[in-house]
Amino acid sequence: QVQLVESGGGLVQAGDSLRLACAASGFTFSNYAMRWYRQVLGKERERVASIYSDSDTRYADSVKGRFTISRDNAKNTVYLQMANLKPEDTAVYYCNVPVRGLWGQGTQVTVSS
Repeated sequence: QVQLVESGGGLVQAGDSLRLACAASGFTFSNYAMRWYRQVLGKERERVASIYSDSDTRYADSVKGRFTISRDNAKNTVYLQMANLKPEDTAVYYCNVPVRGLWGQGTQVTVSS
């Protein structure tokens, strides 16, 4: 089945790092751009990062310089490396295939001060 599964979230302290992963299946992964979003309950979902290839990436200003998006087409996986985490990064993080309108179930990231 066509599916996206996020993993890697957890509870960390401010300044720590996490790496999120999004495993894709059921479609030709390498043909599509991928995105990471995050959402706090009651607020709009925020686009965090986008990738077509490792040389073609975009970031929200709020995470630029701290987060890195990458992909491994051989593993059908998109990653979000998050460094110097801040409490305001606390959210549920989702991966997305914009052309196909696909979303994963999300993984919770909680950053304590």
